[in-house]
Amino acid sequence: MSTQPNSAVTWKNVPTQTVTAGGVTFAYRELGTHNPGPPVVCLLHLAAVLDNWDPRVIDGLAVKHRVIAFDNRGVGASSGSPATSMEEMARDAITFIKAMGFDQVDLFGFSMGGMVAQEIVLMAPQLIRRMIITGTGPAGGEGISKVARVTYLDMVRGWLTFHDPKQFLFFTRTPSGIRAGKEFLARLKERSSDRDKEITITALQAQLKALRRWGEKPPADLSKVHHPVLVANGDSDRMVPSQNTHDLARRLPNSELIIYPDSGHGAVFQFHADFVPKALAFLAR
Repeated sequence: MSTQPNSAVTWKNVPTQTVTAGGVTFAYRELGTHNPGPPVVCLLHLAAVLDNWDPRVIDGLAVKHRVIAFDNRGVGASSGSPATSMEEMARDAITFIKAMGFDQVDLFGFSMGGMVAQEIVLMAPQLIRRMIITGTGPAGGEGISKVARVTYLDMVRGWLTFHDPKQFLFFTRTPSGIRAGKEFLARLKERSSDRDKEITITALQAQLKALRRWGEKPPADLSKVHHPVLVANGDSDRMVPSQNTHDLARRLPNSELIIYPDSGHGAVFQFHADFVPKALAFLAR
């Protein structure tokens, strides 16, 4: 069972805790207010560990909500062998949520996390109240099976130019996109102590396999997902092509869509000052 959050802490200094369930010790961080509503559980993107969450977004949500982020099995400081499918990741997330003692949660999934969120809501609809899914697409979505190729290309591009690959993967190459990328990467370094373990090559390869499988999978019937869903992305996402976001919003019967201009995969981080109030308003409805 989790401890109660302390509203004085921020993403920069919140301690990392663990909970063990299903043979896995999950590393997580928890902060925020004593809101009587469901907590917000955050689902990580490809190759991410806890330190990859934007502090402005997490702290912004934590003003009004209890917010919990955790490392997937076999990723960062969580034990076990990494999952090779979105379904496995969803089952692990359900195990984690139940181990934390929550009967119902809101989900915030970014990129791969948004795919995992879709699987969770299909597997355990009663566990979810609302979902925010950003930079993501549906199973079988256009270009999703090619994420591995785009990722490897931009990793090489980053290595050759001494840039973090996220500068290319998450942001546009326009002046505002380049500036937003630099600001985002600087925010990720604000936490200086008790940092998470980096993802291993084995875990990255497992996740890329899961993404390829998701991209090749027949589309799910999302018409039965009647939960309120906030869907967001940039208009120029290279990793998960932006048309997937429009497709997802069309196929979810109770969805709202936000598309940010001149932005890519990391649009909600680039436009955090606009996104956080919109997300809080959505969760408050």
